[in-house]
Amino acid sequence: MRKYSSKVVDGKDRSPSRSMLRAVGFKDKDFKLPQIGIASTWSMVTPCNMHINDLAAVTAKSIDSNGGKAVIFNTITISDGISMGTEGMKYSLVSREVIADSIETVVGCEGFDGFVAIGGCDKNMPACVMAMARLNRPSIFVYGGTILPGSHKSKNIDIVSVFEAVGKNANKEMSNSELNAIEKKAIPGPGSCGGMYTANTMACAIEALGMSLTNSSAQVAISNTKKTDCKDSAKALMVCVKKDIKPRDIINKKSLENAITVVMALGGSTNAVLHLLAIANSAGVNISLSDFDIVGKRTPVLADLKPSGKYSMSELVEIGGVAPLMKMLLERGLLHGDCLTVTGKTLKQNLKNIKHYSKDQKIIMPFDSPIKDNGHLIILKGNLSPSGSVAKISGKEGTRFIGKAKVYDSEEQALKDILRDKVKKGTVIVIRYEGPVGGPGMREMLSPTSAVMGKGLGKDVALITDGRFSGGSHGFVVGHISPEAYIGGPLAIVRNGDMIEINSITQKLSIKITNAEIKKRIGNWKRPRNKTIPGVLSKYAKLVSQADKGAITVD
Repeated sequence: MRKYSSKVVDGKDRSPSRSMLRAVGFKDKDFKLPQIGIASTWSMVTPCNMHINDLAAVTAKSIDSNGGKAVIFNTITISDGISMGTEGMKYSLVSREVIADSIETVVGCEGFDGFVAIGGCDKNMPACVMAMARLNRPSIFVYGGTILPGSHKSKNIDIVSVFEAVGKNANKEMSNSELNAIEKKAIPGPGSCGGMYTANTMACAIEALGMSLTNSSAQVAISNTKKTDCKDSAKALMVCVKKDIKPRDIINKKSLENAITVVMALGGSTNAVLHLLAIANSAGVNISLSDFDIVGKRTPVLADLKPSGKYSMSELVEIGGVAPLMKMLLERGLLHGDCLTVTGKTLKQNLKNIKHYSKDQKIIMPFDSPIKDNGHLIILKGNLSPSGSVAKISGKEGTRFIGKAKVYDSEEQALKDILRDKVKKGTVIVIRYEGPVGGPGMREMLSPTSAVMGKGLGKDVALITDGRFSGGSHGFVVGHISPEAYIGGPLAIVRNGDMIEINSITQKLSIKITNAEIKKRIGNWKRPRNKTIPGVLSKYAKLVSQADKGAITVD
């Protein structure tokens, strides 16, 4: 049980190490216990993580009560919701790599025998699991939990409500005073953004993957249930340490397919594609965009959750959480029930005693009347995305869009025109040079997509980009276009007025010009000047892969 810590603290020659640990509270008995790191993503940067240290303290107490010695350490987090639409958003996806690196660094350096990672916002959650997969020592993920919805005029609201209110205000459909009221009421306290946005999507995906406890993804941040989850997760981890159950015993092709299936059934965020590809890479498992395509074709969308649907994550919690949905999928033959989990049991065993949803609930649809017959995350290829792109098609937008391109070389330019009514019906908004290298960092396009919805153009305007989308984005949107424009992908040669077709049936993203014209334009194209300043963004741009590979840094 002390495979790693014994090398740090055992023997006379390790006296200096023990001396330093005594200063942080270690007693004689502690040196004989397995050391368990607790990676806390606490930060006052964002409400998603403002309560995480409280959960870390509960977890530490449980570790100490179950035969381990807990050591809490911190890593950074950033806020997408705050930085959205600014240059600061370029650091968002980059932070995933920084967080994974930092957890790996601390756990590897200090010789922890296992660790708990507690995450509560979009990028720190996959980062935690990436670090687990890299280190491959007993570990478990704890989700910080979802936020409760705000309320305005007796309706539930959240952060996306604020973004869309900006569009309505610009469209003169909403007063300044009402915009201000929504701003003040949307975020009532701790917890991750309340729809099936990226944080809740990844929490559910990680649970389906087997790296967190059953139904732990569907808990309110400020609930006693969440504290109980911390205690139980600590106990489960100590069993994993004792039995030497490691992440790569759990994360494999079948468990990743389980995660993809749950994301599809929930109508989850496009970011799940990037993050699951990154987790797979960290675990040495070969999955690709084609796996999302295969799983999506057999998996219906069953959850009527925001942003495309009506309900919040907290309302899903009230009817039983995610576990009953997973049981439905298992009984339908859509999940691999034999996959090992951090409980030391299989997925099937974990779900055995889970009760089905009540018949009167309206959030999770039955298989005979799904929201959509197959997955909402559609992999598109074609002459604009030879390596692939990801479309979020809920079915409400239709299955095909043809329109004239209106081209922007940055998110800011596009947003300005949308808010000033310079984008008309029938337009395909093209935002380029926002990819992993060209951004750098693949900014999320929640501001322009929300502005489009707020302007009432959701069914009449499409948006395509080599950047990515927030889990809160909805409408006819296509992101992750690979190869990106900055490295000479075809998106770089699109001109205003070019006809573009998005077709979810044929799974094509196409520009309606000849191959000869494409070749000619690419031959005449010149890469824009790189404005990246030295530092973390510059390092990222030099090391990052394309979106179809997960936008991971490669050594």
